[in-house]
Amino acid sequence: MTSERIIEQTKQWLRSFIIKYNICPFAKQEDDKDSIYYAVVEEKEINHCLESIFNQCQHLDQNPHIETILLIFPAYFGQFDDYLDFLSLAESLLNEQGYEGIYQLASFHPLYCFADEDPSDPANYTNRSPYPMIHLIREASLEQALQSYPNPELIPERNIKLTRKLGSKKIQTIINHALNPASKA
Repeated sequence: MTSERIIEQTKQWLRSFIIKYNICPFAKQEDDKDSIYYAVVEEKEINHCLESIFNQCQHLDQNPHIETILLIFPAYFGQFDDYLDFLSLAESLLNEQGYEGIYQLASFHPLYCFADEDPSDPANYTNRSPYPMIHLIREASLEQALQSYPNPELIPERNIKLTRKLGSKKIQTIINHALNPASKA
């Protein structure tokens, strides 16, 4: 599968689930402004994957018109526990490189499961995605967006209720359609 195809599938997932159901109330504005950068990381070695995160931080440094980056890892981190280990290393790397307070990491994975939750709970879909991903976010922009959004602390609760109402089957159909738009959603 080509990087272009993987990016197109990711955009479709973002638009058909995250934006359509307002999972992230800030995503639509950035998608409309075309300020989301997508990067496919084909590396299969942890050090190269970490290097790609650092490189994308530098890319954000040099491109103020890019608000956020989705780093997509289609060939690595199939196991959720391996992904969580990598996420921990990535967060340490950001701190070591002086990016703490500048960029924040958000995590998405096809098998995402919140701690102490049942893997079959539809609420896990708030962080499930077609591929393992790291979302690099400008922390100052996030803080500004949260200040102008009424009751941002209610976003997770709202998303849990919504995903449980939609149910796993419906959400999985949406994700499958993002991966294969010719299928019915």
